[in-house]
Amino acid sequence: MNAQAMDPQQYEQQLEQKCQALTEAFAHYSPPALEVFPSAPAHYRMRCEFRVWHDGDDLYYCMFDNVAKEKVRTDQFLPASELINRMMPALLDELRPNRALRHKLFQVDFLSTLSGEILVSLLYHRQLDDQWLAEARALKARLGEHFKVDIIGRARKQKFVLDRDFVVESLNVSGKTLHYKQVENSFTQPNAGVAVKMLEWALDATAQSSGDLLELYCGNGNFSIALAPNFGKVLATELAKPSVEAAQYNIQINRVTNLDIVRMSAEEFTEAMKGEKRFNRLGDIDLQSYQCNTIFVDPPRAGLDDETVKLVQGYENILYISCNPDTLNDNLKVLSTTHDIVRFALFDQFPYTHHTEAGVMLKRR
Repeated sequence: MNAQAMDPQQYEQQLEQKCQALTEAFAHYSPPALEVFPSAPAHYRMRCEFRVWHDGDDLYYCMFDNVAKEKVRTDQFLPASELINRMMPALLDELRPNRALRHKLFQVDFLSTLSGEILVSLLYHRQLDDQWLAEARALKARLGEHFKVDIIGRARKQKFVLDRDFVVESLNVSGKTLHYKQVENSFTQPNAGVAVKMLEWALDATAQSSGDLLELYCGNGNFSIALAPNFGKVLATELAKPSVEAAQYNIQINRVTNLDIVRMSAEEFTEAMKGEKRFNRLGDIDLQSYQCNTIFVDPPRAGLDDETVKLVQGYENILYISCNPDTLNDNLKVLSTTHDIVRFALFDQFPYTHHTEAGVMLKRR
């Protein structure tokens, strides 16, 4: 990240450039007017990673400036949540005089929430022992006087969890509070404020839906839980085991009764839907019992593979959230032959970078 580019005074101008670029890139599909969902210009990132630099008896956080090609001391970090910025100096004050905790510490990861919970992961180039564990427990107790904090220690083939390796986020989505278990080292939306706007946009885009919903790449159930009230039933797939477990937890704490999660990749699910292969992981789920008129996809940066594009094309309504407009554009070359874009959105998850998150709602002609 370029530290000089992170100027809140320049945020509106940078956002306008993103809007113009996205509008021009998709103009040949004749979409409706772009709906723009800006980020807060500061303190928007719920998770951050910092290297730890040792300088004699001192130590401090640093990041790498991609433009200057050098490490930059980082006492505070403008994109990081206010909670992370408060924890940063408090943690260092505890680590500096404590040899057991600081020895060969090379990185600190923070996962914070709007709900006030924060998870701190300490990464080491050495094996951790009982002394480290005792000191880490004392550290947690002292920090716990001011923070709702959990601590994890990581080293090669080691993971010490002091109580929990997750936080529980609470988001106010269209007047309803939704709770999400977010596990360390698993994918979560980094910009909570924009994540809420994405959920509210998806709810609005599917407000008049009928039938059931199929979701691919559901992660921890972020969208499927929010969208469940708009549909009769929801069937969602996810391959990563920690995300599936978190999704099951989230279904329970949000008391969602019409959502099933299946641990399968999009490619495997495509085979199952075609009847080409039977997967035991489906358990007693009868795919034929679902009347899915709508499909929702939020794929990784590579976009949808060719077979999944064909699967998606078979649905009347397609809700597509993309973290890579280039692969979205590629997928739309096929999808646009049968569907029209009826909603078009930009979600600025990553201010001060070139990354753009886009959303489209398509309806079959």
